[in-house]
Amino acid sequence: MFSEKTVPYTAAASRPATRTRFTILAMILLLATVAYADRAILSIAGPGISKAFGLDHIQLGYILSAFSWAYVIGQIPGGLLLDRFGTKIMYGVTLILWSIATILVGFVGKITTDVSIALGMLFTLRFALGFIEAPSFPANNRVAVMWFPKDERGLATSLFASASYFAVAIFSPFAGWLVAKFDWTAPFYALGLIGIAAAGFWAVLMYEPRKHPRISDSELEHILKGGAMVDIDSAQELKSRPAVSWKTMRVLLTNRMLWCAYIGQYCVIALSYFFITWFPIYLVQARGMNIMQAGFATMAPAVAGFLGGIAGGVISDTLIRRGWSVSWARKTPYIVGMAAGCILICAAFTESNIAIVLFMTFAFFGKGAAAGAGTWAIVSDTAPREAVGLAGAIFNCVGNIGGIVTPIVFGYIIQGTGSYTAGLYFVAAHCLVAALTYLLVMGKIERVVVG
Repeated sequence: MFSEKTVPYTAAASRPATRTRFTILAMILLLATVAYADRAILSIAGPGISKAFGLDHIQLGYILSAFSWAYVIGQIPGGLLLDRFGTKIMYGVTLILWSIATILVGFVGKITTDVSIALGMLFTLRFALGFIEAPSFPANNRVAVMWFPKDERGLATSLFASASYFAVAIFSPFAGWLVAKFDWTAPFYALGLIGIAAAGFWAVLMYEPRKHPRISDSELEHILKGGAMVDIDSAQELKSRPAVSWKTMRVLLTNRMLWCAYIGQYCVIALSYFFITWFPIYLVQARGMNIMQAGFATMAPAVAGFLGGIAGGVISDTLIRRGWSVSWARKTPYIVGMAAGCILICAAFTESNIAIVLFMTFAFFGKGAAAGAGTWAIVSDTAPREAVGLAGAIFNCVGNIGGIVTPIVFGYIIQGTGSYTAGLYFVAAHCLVAALTYLLVMGKIERVVVG
């Protein structure tokens, strides 16, 4: 199903200029949106799950974090498999498998009502989802490196990095409606089927640049001149690529610039997981909204985060075209955006639900701009050619520890204090740490050479 048909480049040589790379970009945005929607729907279904099985905040926090435990563990194996087998096969197979895992979550309530058994099953299925989904964002990064020149890569990476907001904006109201109309299981069935359908689109549309039947010679030349690594998924390169050495691994794990990028991604993911796990629950339990209202209330911050991501990527690429160094073109939107994200703490000092949504909207626009310019774009600009998948996997592995820590710590904070205020301080602190790390510690952004 996922084999590629070889189309000689010469078949497209006489065609007029094309923009096929943006079709590929739309495809990875779709897949990234499905991936994040599968993570986010648990927060919409969370109140219903808690009620159905009698879960407390700490138990729910562990279920919300289960995905990230496995997602972190699966990053490096997933990155190695991407570098060995290529993007199309790995993404297609894992997309089908994680969609099946999502559907199975909906069957838990039909199998048991026992709290301990249900808790174990929910944790296991979400853990499986995280492990299977691990190669997805390193795969997105490989596609960006393969298909986009450097001065367009910020936009490309900003779109899939902002997919969390796009997913929430689209699927939170949809999932809220499904829960209200049917029950908490309905969103899992719907998202699983959507994921399987998306795998079909991926199988049909995804090609390497040189093999794409609809690419023109001028577009391929534009991609090549801009520094895209168009052959990293070619059969010849995959077959001839040496096994990743300990020297490569050591470089990726000891480079100061890369570690600042890892820490920056950790802080971004911490904010993302607050938004896709506890924020809708906060609106229901602390702000008195019903599940439909909470689903719609997440739309404004989600749309703002998505638009911020695009803005960050576009600004970063524009600065490069105007002669800025890659370092400051990537870092400046990140620093400014994460500093702006600190405003979310103001939600702790107002009783107005409208004001809370406005504060979150501004904060997540800033966070989106930071992610769009200064996370995956940096990995695309710095990863060694022979280890693009592994570099993205380590980056995502460290970053997604934030997806483990945030849901659990937030649950303990609520259980221990009886309110969400200290949790908001905890989340806002990540914005400040991230901005200072990029400003004061990171240094020059440049491609890492293993030699």
